[in-house]
Amino acid sequence: MIYKSYYQSPIGKLLLASKENKLMGLWIEGQKYYLGNLKEELQENNTEEILVKTKKWLDRYFDAEKPEISELELAPIGSEFRKNVWKLLCKIPYGEITTYKSIAENVAKLMNRKQMSAQAIGGAVGHNPISIIIPCHRVIGTDGSLTGYAGGIDKKIKLLKLEKVDLKDIKV
Repeated sequence: MIYKSYYQSPIGKLLLASKENKLMGLWIEGQKYYLGNLKEELQENNTEEILVKTKKWLDRYFDAEKPEISELELAPIGSEFRKNVWKLLCKIPYGEITTYKSIAENVAKLMNRKQMSAQAIGGAVGHNPISIIIPCHRVIGTDGSLTGYAGGIDKKIKLLKLEKVDLKDIKV
């Protein structure tokens, strides 16, 4: 059974999803790839431990308290490649940004390949099923541009500003 709960955040309504008491999804209402590849029916449950814990984590995040990703048990659904990308996203420190190119270089090393396409990385980043917590908003183009964000560029900017990222040299 997949459980769901909603959270009203400063960037809009969020849908949280869990299975076996692990967080498997967090989507901003109306975002691209909303619900990802979930095919099962979701049952509302506002008392599931991981969902309650995630809401508290989000409260702290939106209060700029810098909660650690490791505080939550995550179980995103995706290919091995996408999971490798999402693990690297989790290593981007709060308040810092990186580029698709940098992630591509790191994924290539992880997979024992000479190189990896930044476009392939962009696809994996865009399909991140646990927005905000797996911080895909911290990834920008090599040229300093705020390239796509499934939740919308306006929300990406709000999240980066919340984390006090210096946006003066970032291109929108």
